[in-house]
Amino acid sequence: MILGTAPDLAVVGEVADGAAALEAVQRLHPAVVLMDLRMPKMDGLAATAAIRALPDPPAVVVLTTFDTDDAVFRALETGATGFLLKDTPPPELLRAVRLAAAGDAMLSPAVTRRVIDRYTAEDRSSRRRAALDELRALTEREREVLVEIGNGLANGAIATRLHMSEATVKTHVTHLFEKLDATNRVQLAIAAFRAGLVE
Repeated sequence: MILGTAPDLAVVGEVADGAAALEAVQRLHPAVVLMDLRMPKMDGLAATAAIRALPDPPAVVVLTTFDTDDAVFRALETGATGFLLKDTPPPELLRAVRLAAAGDAMLSPAVTRRVIDRYTAEDRSSRRRAALDELRALTEREREVLVEIGNGLANGAIATRLHMSEATVKTHVTHLFEKLDATNRVQLAIAAFRAGLVE
């Protein structure tokens, strides 16, 4: 109902379980999938992994209650673009879908902080050393872009802050994906936090 109110968005399908979601994606080729984690037959976690493994897959935005769904962390690792709480206000839900379609992710600062805390709570020092080692291949400019991704900024805002064109930012982001073996901006943000580049 919410998505149907936006003139620039078209809902091409709606299904009740993960197996049907996988079939629908292959048949309908949507740009974005809004995925519930708790579904019968195939849950959202398995469906997200299966969808992201397809050739030229759509972006997947996971919906979760967060406090009770620890699987959201694994969903990010399987390639979900990001996640939203189920009580996300309608305008923010629409914005998240538009950002996912454009290749960006939207995470509320509070939710992002909880994700990062979860990833870094155990063995913080050794994780930080390992994370810093992963960043050695980055150029200074790529590190600057990574920091701003960790701060939750989209490409346009990063371009403004770092005084470069948005096309240049996109090029740096592409290099970050390749060098850090990441599939989405959430994973880049986690890399920045793990390395201590963003507090």
